[in-house]
Amino acid sequence: MSAQDIMSLLPVVILAGGILFILLLVAVKRDHLTTFAATLLILTASLITVFFTSPETPHVIGELFLIDRFGYYYLALILLATLVVAIFSYLSLRDFFPEKRMEEYYLLLMLATLGSAMMVFSTHFISFFVSLEILSVSLYALIAYYRERTKAIEAGLKYLMLAAMSSSFLLLGMALVYAISGTMAFHSLASISPALSATSNLMLIAGIALMIVGIGFKLAAVPFHMWTPDVYEGASSPISAFIATVSKGSIVALLLRFFILADLYRFEKILWAFTVISILSMLIGNLLALMQNNVKRILAYSSIAHFGYLLVALIAGKEMGPPAATFYLTVYVITILAAFGIISLLSQSQEEATDIEDYRGLFWKRPFLAAAFTVSLLSLAGIPITAGFIGKFFVLTAGVGTAKWLLAFTLVIGSVIGLYYYLQIIVVMMKQEINTVPTARFSKASSLLAGSLALIILTVLMIWIGVYPRWLVDIVNSLG
Repeated sequence: MSAQDIMSLLPVVILAGGILFILLLVAVKRDHLTTFAATLLILTASLITVFFTSPETPHVIGELFLIDRFGYYYLALILLATLVVAIFSYLSLRDFFPEKRMEEYYLLLMLATLGSAMMVFSTHFISFFVSLEILSVSLYALIAYYRERTKAIEAGLKYLMLAAMSSSFLLLGMALVYAISGTMAFHSLASISPALSATSNLMLIAGIALMIVGIGFKLAAVPFHMWTPDVYEGASSPISAFIATVSKGSIVALLLRFFILADLYRFEKILWAFTVISILSMLIGNLLALMQNNVKRILAYSSIAHFGYLLVALIAGKEMGPPAATFYLTVYVITILAAFGIISLLSQSQEEATDIEDYRGLFWKRPFLAAAFTVSLLSLAGIPITAGFIGKFFVLTAGVGTAKWLLAFTLVIGSVIGLYYYLQIIVVMMKQEINTVPTARFSKASSLLAGSLALIILTVLMIWIGVYPRWLVDIVNSLG
């Protein structure tokens, strides 16, 4: 690896070095606050280097990685989301996991972030699979980290089985594709398939289809969504946010790269498969969310629907699709971080505030938190002057612009259904019965400062992008 290769991957190198540093730090001195501060410093240093090392022209490292502005944008998004997750994790660990070994949590969080960071640059089956495994293995432990809670152990085991199935399908699909094409590089697939016989072409499509199944498990798209709500419910709120943002965001970046470099838009059968997955995710995700009284399960099912919306942009084609999908994902990351952050702040020391009745009268007891939660729910619903509205507008425009009428119609229907359960939570918060509002966690001054600062920034972003989205649109369109 040349010096230029190392410089182009400097943010990832800092992350990897930071993991070793935290490992040594934990061995020398166990202190929760020190480990947390070191984690923030390493993530911030990695994020700062993103702005100084972003390449003007794409740089290739073997066939494994493509370092370009697209990958750097997703890397910055991953690092920012992890910073927010780390802040809420510190508050959650301190109150839910007192007097236990908390320092290893940050080690696992950094490892998962490293896997996601590698994935957004991957252009080869090997680099893709290795980064995916780094991410997945770290998440098994993070989901089950609060080991004294039965639901956490159950969620960790269920995620382990889901990840095992995903890896199996991915490996089988990769093997089929390699057997037919003789290559594992994404871009090589684009020039090989036209020369194949009909049988070989069918096997190639079957291999890609198996890989789609594996990716479908990672995105929790229907019909691969089983146990996903259980994982969200059993994991701590910060880790649920990490799964919904960093983990799924890196998969979306990889999927966009795979589609464009391998030119999968040539295969109508694959596009039809994604169309079916998108429609089912939008409808079933929203309909199942209607039946829930648990806020984390509502957000879990709604995340299934939101990634169904995002697939509409992916299917729309290589011209309009990637910018619309990237914009939508950015907005979703900001919004869902705020939502899970509020759940984390409102939770009491013994259990999380997940029941919808825990939010009754919140407007009268904690108006700032209620206002921030309302903005995030309205943004998820796609109401005007919020970021979610602009995101859905771009996805809908991409769908209509490429005559994907069925997908566009389903997106509108799904959004209308989703509006009901988001408004249901807002109505509960406005009811004047304040005795059931949890207050134990939020009474601590340090939680108030750190949590409020993160929430203020996220809430301002949701409204700012909703009112003035041009700056983000320009950034996304410049990614190429």
